[in-house]
Amino acid sequence: MSGDTQGPYGPSEGFGPPQGQPGQPPQGQPGPPPQGYPSPGYPAQAHPAQGFGAPQGYGGQPQGYGPPAGAGFPPLPPRPPGPPPAPADGWRAAAVALLNLSGLGLGYVLLRRWIGAAVCWAATIVLLLVALPADADGVSGTALVAYAVLLVLAAVHGAVVGLRTRLVWPGRAPLAALLGLVLLAVPVGGGVLYDRAHDEAIQQMLLDRLDKADQLVADAGERPFSSAESSYRSALHTYSGLVADHPDSRAAGKVSDRMTTFYETVGAAYDKKQYCDAIPALKYLRKVPDTLPKKQLGSLVTWPDDRLATSLYECGASDLTSDGSAWAGQFGDLLATFPESDQAGKVEPAVGSAVTKAAKGVHGSDPCTAVDRLKGLSSQIGSLSGAKAQDALDADASRADRSASTGGYACGVDQYKDGDFDSAMTTLNDFVDANKHDKNAARAKKIVIAAEIAKTTPAAGKHLPTTASGGSISVTVENDSPDEITVLYTGPVTGSFTLKACGSCRSYSLSDTLVDFKPCSSGKNYPKRTISLPAGTTYFLHKPKGDSVSTPGSDTAKLRSGYIYTECAYVTQGFGTSSG
Repeated sequence: MSGDTQGPYGPSEGFGPPQGQPGQPPQGQPGPPPQGYPSPGYPAQAHPAQGFGAPQGYGGQPQGYGPPAGAGFPPLPPRPPGPPPAPADGWRAAAVALLNLSGLGLGYVLLRRWIGAAVCWAATIVLLLVALPADADGVSGTALVAYAVLLVLAAVHGAVVGLRTRLVWPGRAPLAALLGLVLLAVPVGGGVLYDRAHDEAIQQMLLDRLDKADQLVADAGERPFSSAESSYRSALHTYSGLVADHPDSRAAGKVSDRMTTFYETVGAAYDKKQYCDAIPALKYLRKVPDTLPKKQLGSLVTWPDDRLATSLYECGASDLTSDGSAWAGQFGDLLATFPESDQAGKVEPAVGSAVTKAAKGVHGSDPCTAVDRLKGLSSQIGSLSGAKAQDALDADASRADRSASTGGYACGVDQYKDGDFDSAMTTLNDFVDANKHDKNAARAKKIVIAAEIAKTTPAAGKHLPTTASGGSISVTVENDSPDEITVLYTGPVTGSFTLKACGSCRSYSLSDTLVDFKPCSSGKNYPKRTISLPAGTTYFLHKPKGDSVSTPGSDTAKLRSGYIYTECAYVTQGFGTSSG
């Protein structure tokens, strides 16, 4: 081995390169590639050195590889053109489109279009994240439309690309199309499964709504109806909404059973015999069929009727017995709402019994209360109508009115004895006006006279007047005043009379009455009247008639046999009397 430079194919001695550039293969022939490296157009192979000489046709090259020293690298040969496009294949295009429609991007995968496949995968993953787990709200229509549009675009684009692009697998396009049809079951089956899950989520939501309404009813049952009514209405609204808006749901199928509990809870006061409290609750239940279909309620439609009728009667009867005033409204509702019911038939006997009881009370210890009760009964019975026993009720009202009227005498006497003279006068005057021919009318008039005197002279009211009259003592009453007067007197006997005005008389000043004052002493012909009274204390009251502003005058006379008495009525600043 000399120190000469060797080429890749042996030493350079004795060989020279062919014509052309030194170190280059003959013109028109490509040089061999470096040993062990493939090159386009050449199969990869090793080229062993043939001795120490250059290969045939290559001379003057130094030993080793590459161009001679000082020369650049040879240029790379041009890239060979790609394979020609595949012929158009409709089956292949259809297969790619179907595979992309599955949402899995498999059409792009078989075409080795990874970006398109990634877009399909990303869209499917996003849709799954949005849709799962399935809930009652479901997936928005916008998301579904967007996803569907993307799949259609992927199918169309895949079909265009796949028309002239060979598939990686399978070799036969119809088989790929069949695979695409089979894989369409993925989105279709997924949609079906999702719809089922969505429907179940809706069912659970409706069942939860039903449970909340049930709990609302249970909680409301612990409170009085007046405070719980809003809760009952809210629960009923829920039940009604389930039946109307979701009639085929499992929750709607349970509403009928729930309504039984609803009715029993709302009407619980009736079972506890709290009849007055049960009335508003049962009235509310009678309106429930306006909210729910009657076929949903079944026999519950009439469930409150008999209970309400019983509650109206029992509550009214209890109030009537306790001398209340609300019974008329309850009996009125009963007669108007359930006129043919057994409970309505009990109304008149209860009312008649109350009238009888109150009438007996007139002769008891509190006749005025009995009279007021009778007056109230008469008015309230008159407000009842629509009953089979209407005639009997009208008779009860008349009987109560008569008993109240005649009971006025006993009430007036009681008021007089209690010292309530104003009330006694009013009551007895009403009694006399309404019962002119009653056996007590005459005495009632006497008591009114005594009560009026007692208003000025209370001692006059200590004894109840009688109908007695006359006596052995002569008493003359003269009128020395310009006013017509009524003279009232009470004592052993009671009565009244009127004296005409004295036309020539005047009112006395206060100074006239201070020194040696003697009315009825001027010798005038005074209007007068003489009455006969028995011995004892008699109370007189002289009161002006008409529009006179004079005040009544009073006098007390203790009459004894053997004397003649004179009463004189006169007018000062007030109205006075003098006896002689």
